[in-house]
Amino acid sequence: MQLEEYLDFLAPNDIRIKGHRIGLELILYEYIYNELTPAQLRERFPTLTLEQIYAVLAYYHHHQPQLDQYLADWLEFGRRAREEQAANPPPVVRRLRRLAAMENQAA
Repeated sequence: MQLEEYLDFLAPNDIRIKGHRIGLELILYEYIYNELTPAQLRERFPTLTLEQIYAVLAYYHHHQPQLDQYLADWLEFGRRAREEQAANPPPVVRRLRRLAAMENQAA
């Protein structure tokens, strides 16, 4: 079986484990940044088999420069999204903040 057969390539920035909604980036983040072992990844993602996890890691090591960029892009997208949300919170968040400020003033 080819490593690519374990993955669904939905878009250039959306690679998922075949048959799952789990993105490649979630496995790689835990593996690279949290230094989880394959066994720990299996515990973290109980719907995946150890075979699938090893396939993802083998695919990563075979395509490391591209997947390092894929992960960096994903992290940057998340950072920008958090900044945008902080700068433009939804109406319910603004209302809760006003209520909390009023409560703090009353106390």
